[in-house]
Amino acid sequence: MHGEDMAALWDEIAQCRLCRHSPLYGKPLPHEPRPVCVMSRTARIAICGQAPGVRVHNTGLPFNDPSGDRLRQWLGVTRDEFYDPALFAIVPMGFCFPGYDAHGSDLPPRRECRETWHDRVFAEMPQIELVIAIGQYAQAYHMGSRRKASMTQTVLDWRSSLETPAEAGRIVLPLPHPSWRNSGWLKRNPWFDRELVPELRRHVRELTNNKK
Repeated sequence: MHGEDMAALWDEIAQCRLCRHSPLYGKPLPHEPRPVCVMSRTARIAICGQAPGVRVHNTGLPFNDPSGDRLRQWLGVTRDEFYDPALFAIVPMGFCFPGYDAHGSDLPPRRECRETWHDRVFAEMPQIELVIAIGQYAQAYHMGSRRKASMTQTVLDWRSSLETPAEAGRIVLPLPHPSWRNSGWLKRNPWFDRELVPELRRHVRELTNNKK
């Protein structure tokens, strides 16, 4: 039994202006919010990244950028499959583009978003079996004390994540961010493509095949 109506919950999220009008941490969001989140009653996989970039903010479509192309390659799915809510929920740690810092890089996800929405969103998706936690912010929320001292160490320990489900009974598989800025990291860590990606694809196939 679900505690909330998912459509009503999404309406609340879509209308949220907390970080712009009543920020709890730091300066107000510098632009009009445009929350990006895909909830699902049937998907068994949740993609959980950092926060939308400006291109995603402009289009309203999550991972609609080169990072998304690389992520779909890692998952072994087509663009149509990736955007099918019957197959994937997409719940970033910040639903809105957070803006840029003084160096022109994306700011971290707004903490208000996680504290206000994430527990409610995941309480409404108990069927999720695999959480793909992309980057340190998603790993901190979904893995808690099981996260290691660095993102690299956390991802390197991916086998223990598969062997020991999280408290909710879900497997939480950590990944680096698929940004092309991380191409150097991938070259320095060839085990990722060689060992983790094939296992990731296997799990994705198992959890999506009966939905196609």
